[in-house]
Amino acid sequence: MSESSLQEQDMSQPGGVGTLRKRGADAGESRGTAAAEPRGTAAVETRGTAAVETRGTAAAPWRIGTRGSLLALTQAGTIRDALIAAGQQAELVVVKTAGDKSAEPVQAIGIGVFTTALRDELAAETIDLIVHSYKDLPTAQDPRFVIAAVPPREDPRDALVARDGLVLGELPAGARVGTSALRRIAQLRALGLGLELVPLRGNVDSRLRKVAEGELDAVVVARAGLSRLGRLEAVTEALEPVQMLPAPAQGALAVECRSDDPGLIEVLAALDDPATRAAIVAERALLAELEGGCNAAVGALAEVVESYDDDDRLIEELSLRGCAAAIDGSDVLRASAVGPLADAERLGRSLARELLELGARDLLTQSDAATTPADFSNPSPMENTQ
Repeated sequence: MSESSLQEQDMSQPGGVGTLRKRGADAGESRGTAAAEPRGTAAVETRGTAAVETRGTAAAPWRIGTRGSLLALTQAGTIRDALIAAGQQAELVVVKTAGDKSAEPVQAIGIGVFTTALRDELAAETIDLIVHSYKDLPTAQDPRFVIAAVPPREDPRDALVARDGLVLGELPAGARVGTSALRRIAQLRALGLGLELVPLRGNVDSRLRKVAEGELDAVVVARAGLSRLGRLEAVTEALEPVQMLPAPAQGALAVECRSDDPGLIEVLAALDDPATRAAIVAERALLAELEGGCNAAVGALAEVVESYDDDDRLIEELSLRGCAAAIDGSDVLRASAVGPLADAERLGRSLARELLELGARDLLTQSDAATTPADFSNPSPMENTQ
């Protein structure tokens, strides 16, 4: 087992946080002993041995690795509940990482520290699968693992949460708006509203609290996270893509397991939504071709649309919009394209090359410290529990 500590979640709380019990070295018990097993489960031998239990049963539930924040637990809980509804028993296992314990900003400890800790546990077979917020994953696929399911996507738009029910256009010049993603900063500056953009850290509740307590006039966050937490009443405006293109894969989950686990891959395939997967493939292909990370000033949104072919037959196609923005808001390059769902990756890379021809590389390599302070370093509340 890696140095990350593990906790096990009580299966009796579908969709909720439940009772957490420590697992691993810190608990002083080994999996397989009566004291270490959750209610309704039994000892499970190492996968691959002759005595292995049938997985996905009460005796050997699928172990879903997750971080311990409320949003992460809620997202992982939706996959647990879907597996249980399909007749597969599953439980949540909380992975505590060095990043969760650190007071340093994410830029100092590394944006991928949380994903790495979860994948270390997956590789060590202490968990069977992981539920990621897809936009936080690196674009390069780790060959040890496979994204076995991309469930139906939540609304991918960004959301404004503002005092007094204000929408973006009603905020006065000089209003203090909290955000943490360079993509949002660049697009907000490009709107020319004269807003004061303030670095934003912490989980969803702490971000909303800054507005409620008057520290900020507004914050911009992903609508999907608020929806999953049942906090949509806080939204004063959902920002349309013509105002602000969301991050590639925003609102989507990635269910990852080991690539050498065909049995689980087959089980998880039932949770996959082909239309969402095609959209995410296109958006992330665009990001990869631009060589941007999850905190680059790049927006992308792919949607399945209906159109007619040359024989007047109704068909589904993928409509992709992308943008690359200067951090200071001086320029935003936009492009769009339409293509077959089966060619999602090619569509994304082709559109990225169009943006590059328009000068996207120069915009994305800007490094003016005066307009891009180091405090703007935490793109997602999934990445910070402070």
